[in-house]
Amino acid sequence: MKRNILLNPGPATTTDSVKQALMVPDICPREQEFGDLTQAVLNKVVRVVNGESTHTSVIFTGSGTAGVEACLSSVVSPQGKILILDNGAYGKRAETIIQAYGIPYRTHRLVWGDYPDVDAVEAIFKEDRELTHFAFVHHETTTGMLNPLPELLELCRKYEIDSIVDAMSSYAGLPIDMRELPIDYLISSSNKCIQGMAGTSFVIANNEKLAKIAKFPARNLYLNLWGNHSYIEKTGQFQFTPPVQIVYALNAALDEFFVETQAGRTARYFKAYETLLDGIDKVGLELLLPKSQHSKLLTAILEPQSPNYDFMEMHDYFYENDITIYPGKGAKQDTFRIANIGAIDYRDMLLFNEKLLQYFEDRKISNS
Repeated sequence: MKRNILLNPGPATTTDSVKQALMVPDICPREQEFGDLTQAVLNKVVRVVNGESTHTSVIFTGSGTAGVEACLSSVVSPQGKILILDNGAYGKRAETIIQAYGIPYRTHRLVWGDYPDVDAVEAIFKEDRELTHFAFVHHETTTGMLNPLPELLELCRKYEIDSIVDAMSSYAGLPIDMRELPIDYLISSSNKCIQGMAGTSFVIANNEKLAKIAKFPARNLYLNLWGNHSYIEKTGQFQFTPPVQIVYALNAALDEFFVETQAGRTARYFKAYETLLDGIDKVGLELLLPKSQHSKLLTAILEPQSPNYDFMEMHDYFYENDITIYPGKGAKQDTFRIANIGAIDYRDMLLFNEKLLQYFEDRKISNS
């Protein structure tokens, strides 16, 4: 099978065995066999973050945004109010979802690429005692920034505010331990660092917090967190028709994760990241963020100031060489982005570096 190297922030490159997991005999998702698979997947999703004794996962058919919408629309009571951290496109998307449901909110808005000041967030918590929830992105792929998860969670604990963490692009890529981090709700999907296929998202919810939302009036049906959880608890099945083959592929991806281990996966990703930085330095490009703020899972690179540079032409050059690269997305400076997640390693990044240097030399692109 032809192998493409996807250096976009998901869907990511998958292993052949995950692709082969899609090729299963047709099965009705109401059969006990599929119900058993679903329960196994739900348990494994929680196990990735060591939440077996404290958290439960709820799975949805849909992209990561479905999981975010399910959580945001379900967990804030009619008397609640949520603070949104917007320092990238996905914080902004959370705000858009909240607005659509008419949920009381306020936004802590930063320039996309600016690092959150924990003291500034605490000042908001002190000033606005109506706040009940705080939603923020862990790894903001708009810029490749890793927001300060432990510090923000500590504020939530201190002020008794429920935390909602969009870990779409960090779950299974970076160590997240629910035994150490007081996360109330964590959201991710099947097609990024867990290395499955696009088509499912999930919310990992603290058991006590999840039980409390049972009495909240439902703002929707298909994405209602408690409704989907209670249905699968009673029946062992998805409430609505699931993407059957995608669930089989997710199960295979989870099994591969546990074989590799969290430490092994993070080390592989980080080695690819360090290899990328070597190549970026060799062609004379600069980075959007200081390295201390990097997720080490995606890097935003400043576009060269050269009349010979055109991103789409460069994209097409790489695409013809079976490599996908990604444009910038509204950061404070013009960038292109390179992710190093999925079933790739440093050797793939060495190939990217080689092609990048060749491309710049052939087209006489310089950054001076």
